[in-house]
Amino acid sequence: QVQLVESGGGFVQAGGSLRLSCAASGSIPSPNLMGWYRQAPGNQRELVATMSTMGTTNYADSVKGRFAISRDNAKTTVYLQMNSLEPADTAVYYCKFRRLFRTGEYWGQGTQVTVSS
Repeated sequence: QVQLVESGGGFVQAGGSLRLSCAASGSIPSPNLMGWYRQAPGNQRELVATMSTMGTTNYADSVKGRFAISRDNAKTTVYLQMNSLEPADTAVYYCKFRRLFRTGEYWGQGTQVTVSS
């Protein structure tokens, strides 16, 4: 089992920045993929950014150039630096952990990000 604890959400004005963190604990398999998804009211959950233990990243087109994903050296914590935030970025942000080459995925509880215009 993998437990995920997210932090860093909040309220910010348009153009501002926030940094999200997600710490994984428990029996952590490797290789793996950690990342962020978001869900706004009335919308489906969508990919924001992911990063594998090998360093491969993937970003949604809507956040490229504004958001940056990174992981700590131990590869147990993933960060999302969000700059130039827009009201359209308002959503609940969820951390996801997925094993690579085997089944098994876990979700965090979600953290609210609200961007005012």
